[in-house]
Amino acid sequence: MESRPPEGSTAARWDETYRSGRPPWDIGRPQPAFVRLADSGEIAEPVLDCGCGTGEHALMIAERGMEVVGVDFAPAAIEVARRKAAERGLDVDFRVTDALDLASLGRQFRTVIDSGVFHTFDDRDRRRYVESLAGVVAPGDVVHLLCFSELTPGDVGPRRVTQAELREAFASGWEVQRIEPERFEVSHDFPVHPHAWLARIVRA
Repeated sequence: MESRPPEGSTAARWDETYRSGRPPWDIGRPQPAFVRLADSGEIAEPVLDCGCGTGEHALMIAERGMEVVGVDFAPAAIEVARRKAAERGLDVDFRVTDALDLASLGRQFRTVIDSGVFHTFDDRDRRRYVESLAGVVAPGDVVHLLCFSELTPGDVGPRRVTQAELREAFASGWEVQRIEPERFEVSHDFPVHPHAWLARIVRA
């Protein structure tokens, strides 16, 4: 069992969301956007599921016979993900890792998927996150990023993101090849049905 993060830390707060119940983004299945990407052949191995939560995206990728690593800095989420992998007989390397320090993995990936990570960061950590991603993808490799868009009503949940903000964050050393409107699936008791952007971003 993974040790708990220091009390009062950001990691501890995220960890508690899993220990105290099921957070609204943990829907027990992959986001449909990533299933479509896998079906269309846009996900190439090895794959990094960054901010994997309880592992549904990584497990979906492993079911297709691809090598995948899933990382999250909530130990409770990783414990559940590992249990799911064992129950389903799937080989996934799940690790407790900070998304702002992906270089600590010591390897690179052809595809990174981000389901709801980018939109959790403030401006400073957005820059750090993009730098962290750059450390694990080589030129030509792809990041598929799904985040809440500014079209989501109200202010419940994470920060909303505009297309302009995505393009600005990845302006240096990346090519934002497309940004498409999408829906972010959440639990039924979440007060809004979030609009999202699905971006395909390639390391230049």
